[in-house]
Amino acid sequence: MTTTERPHASPRRHPLRTIEAHEFDAWATMVTTTYGQDWLDGALRNAAHTFEPERTLAAYDGPDIVGGVSVYGRTLTVPGAFVPVAGITLVAVLPTHRRRGILTSMMRRQLTDLHASQGEPIAALNAAEATIYGRYGYGVASHLAAVDADKRAMRLRPDTDLGSGSIRLLAPDAARPLFEKVYDQARRQTAGWVDRTEKYWNARLRDDVELFRDGATALRFAVHTEPDGTPTGYALYRSRGDTVRLVELAALTTTSYAALWNFVINLDAHSRLTYDAAVDEPLGHLLVDPRPTQATVVDNLWVRLVDVDRALTARRYATALDVVLDVEDDVCPWNAGRHRLSTDGVESVTCERVRGVRPDLRLSVAELGSVYLGGPTLASLAAAGRVEELSPGAVAAASVAFRGRREPFHVSGAAFPAF
Repeated sequence: MTTTERPHASPRRHPLRTIEAHEFDAWATMVTTTYGQDWLDGALRNAAHTFEPERTLAAYDGPDIVGGVSVYGRTLTVPGAFVPVAGITLVAVLPTHRRRGILTSMMRRQLTDLHASQGEPIAALNAAEATIYGRYGYGVASHLAAVDADKRAMRLRPDTDLGSGSIRLLAPDAARPLFEKVYDQARRQTAGWVDRTEKYWNARLRDDVELFRDGATALRFAVHTEPDGTPTGYALYRSRGDTVRLVELAALTTTSYAALWNFVINLDAHSRLTYDAAVDEPLGHLLVDPRPTQATVVDNLWVRLVDVDRALTARRYATALDVVLDVEDDVCPWNAGRHRLSTDGVESVTCERVRGVRPDLRLSVAELGSVYLGGPTLASLAAAGRVEELSPGAVAAASVAFRGRREPFHVSGAAFPAF
C-alpha cells in the first residue's frame, strides 16, 4: 500500500489517510467502540504489537478518527503454492458516521493502493457480517464447521493407531518453540492457513485476555512428541464449567492427530466440547459414532483478487486448462475484461489480457475469489446462476482444475475480529 499522506475525500468529504504511530490509541478506541468493546478494558491490545501504521487507513471528521481499515501482510497457502496476501482486518466505521460512503471509500482506496504499488495480488478477510463484502468483490473461499459435541459419547475406534509418542502439558514459554515448528510445517499443507512470524506468535500466545474468556480458564498447552523428542502436534484449549473449548489443533502425522484428539476427548470433568474445524475434518472417520459431533457450517475466509492475472498465475491447478474468462469487476476496473488462463496442470501457468477472443466463462471477480483456494466450485456457482457457461464443458473443466486437494480452512488465531 502506498503511504502518501495526501487526503482522498469520500463522497461526504471525510478525508482518508494512513495514520501516524502516535494516533494508535485514537484509532483503537474508534475500532473497539464500533465493535462494542472498551479499549481501556484491554480489547485490541495485541494490535499494538502487530499493526502497521503505514498500512492502516483512517477516515477523519475534523481531527477525529471515525473509520478505519488495516492490512496485515501475510503469506497464504493456496493450492500448490504460497502467495503474499493482504490480510484485511479491523474494518470499522463509528455508528455516528454510517451511510456516508466512508466504508466504500476506504475499501476502494485500499484496493487501488494495492494495485498501484503492485503489492499483494490477493486480499482476504474474516467477515464480522456476511452481507458487507460481496459488494467489494470478495467471495466466500472457505467454510468452517462450528462443532458442539457431547464429549461423553465420543470414542475413537478401537483399531485407531495412536502411535508411540507422548503428550505433555507445558508452560507457554516451553511450548512455543515446539508449536512454531509444528505450525510452520502444518500450515504449508492446508490451503487457507497463513504464516505466523514472531510478532504474530507473540500476539497468539498473548491473546489470552480475561475480557474475552467469558469466565473460561487461561489457555492450556498440550504438545505431542515422538519418542526421540520431535514435536509432531499440539492442542490449545481452555475450559468453562463442563465445556472444553479447543482453540487450535495442529498435527503432522496421522498418529499424532489421533493421539491429540484422544487426549482432548478424554479430558476429565467436562461433558461438552466445542471447536471450529474444516468441513472435511477427518475426526469423524476415527469415531465409533460420529453423531455426537453436531456441526453448523458458516463462512470462513473471504478472498478478493486484487489483480486477476497475477493472482491466477500465483497458484497451481489440478489439471491442464485453457480457458478465456470474461471478468466483471465494478470496483477494480483494471480487472474487467477477458483473461486467458492456461496451465499444464503441473508448474506452467500463464494468465493474460486478450481481445477479440470468444470467452468460455463469464463471471464476476467475486466468483473467482470464491474458487481461488480450491473449495467452492465453479460448477456449484454456475448452478446458482453466478457463472455463465459460454462454451460447452468449460464449467466442468475449470471446476476440476481449480479444485484443491482438501477443503480449505483458515485459522485466524485472534479473539477480536481480525485476520
